[in-house]
Amino acid sequence: MGVTVRQKVKGKGNPWWVFISHGGKRTSRQVGDKAAAEGVASKIRAKLQLGEFNLDEPKKKTIPLFKDFAKGFMETYSAMNHKSSTQQSYQSALDQHILPVLGEKPLNEITRKDVKDFINDKMMAGLGTGTVRNLKAYLSCILSEAVDDELIETNPALRTGRLIKKKDDSEEELSELAPLTWEEKTRLEETLQKHYPAHYPLFLTALRTGMRLGELVALQPGDLDFNGGFIWVRRNCSRKRITSTKSGKDRKVDMSNGLAAVLENYLTQRKREALEKGWGDPPEWLFYQDGKHTSEQIGDKTIKKIERGKLIDINNLRNRVFYKALEKAKLRRVRIHDLRHTYATLRISKGDNIVDVSKQLGHSSVKITLDTYTHWMPGGKKSEVDELDFTKAPCKTAPVADEAQVKK
Repeated sequence: MGVTVRQKVKGKGNPWWVFISHGGKRTSRQVGDKAAAEGVASKIRAKLQLGEFNLDEPKKKTIPLFKDFAKGFMETYSAMNHKSSTQQSYQSALDQHILPVLGEKPLNEITRKDVKDFINDKMMAGLGTGTVRNLKAYLSCILSEAVDDELIETNPALRTGRLIKKKDDSEEELSELAPLTWEEKTRLEETLQKHYPAHYPLFLTALRTGMRLGELVALQPGDLDFNGGFIWVRRNCSRKRITSTKSGKDRKVDMSNGLAAVLENYLTQRKREALEKGWGDPPEWLFYQDGKHTSEQIGDKTIKKIERGKLIDINNLRNRVFYKALEKAKLRRVRIHDLRHTYATLRISKGDNIVDVSKQLGHSSVKITLDTYTHWMPGGKKSEVDELDFTKAPCKTAPVADEAQVKK
């Protein structure tokens, strides 16, 4: 005989359960917080001693609608176990796709056929295989939690992934790559420097390091090590919130000589701007949004101020700077993320060590790098990161970087 109290999923806010083992039978009951669970457990122990507790009594269970259970899932399990970006992905998937189809069904009435129909409908609607896989995974995770809470016996979404058209992940990613050539890279850099000088350091950092856009936006001046010649990548920005890096680990990426010169000059300009605008110290972010003009009435005087630079608005940067720069440079329209692909493909195409490129990109394994960029791998010799400062593709006779480019 035994009555114990514990959480099925440990953590603040998660429900407490009473587990009963008696006469070779077992059962459990969800009972609010720890204090309530301890109280119920004490009463059950007393009834068991008196022989007044029957484990064969049917448990009165109200099965919630999927939409209500999903709401509780987001407020408890997801809030405690997922990053904010993952939470938002779950919520977006629920609102746009899952709840309109399954939201009004009680959990125990969702069948495997319902899940299969849901997957088929999304595939027929033209959603990508990756998107449908994510939707299925989100739905399955929520239903698995319902199984754990003993609201349903089995998860009807398990082993339904075979219905989703299989496609090699590396081929799927390769089909989406649109890296710039050496000449296109140079033309974009020149256009940014001429027409968007305030944003030139950010985009040059993207092209010289292969960092993700969110990692660039989350950089702080203290992340730059000019003595060591590298940048510490410690955090990421996702949906205007600072999070850990995608891998959850910090990493170092090398700075080319040309990039280091540009960033040193940029830091000097930042200090000058902070003094001119009366900010005192420069903003905490390395790259920041232009401060808004505000005014404050003090007596008879109107004091004009400029707000300190804030975290960059990625959509604003993409639409008002990047796409316009591509137009001015008369280049094809690519994504900002393709600057990362540009860094990788240019380094790989000139024969750089694939292991080093993988580490710089922050991939969890070299296999990911190989699978993604195998088409750009030549049999050439290894070159150095500083060759990315060349205005043209390096060749065997190129002895040093273009000095004019380094001084920019």
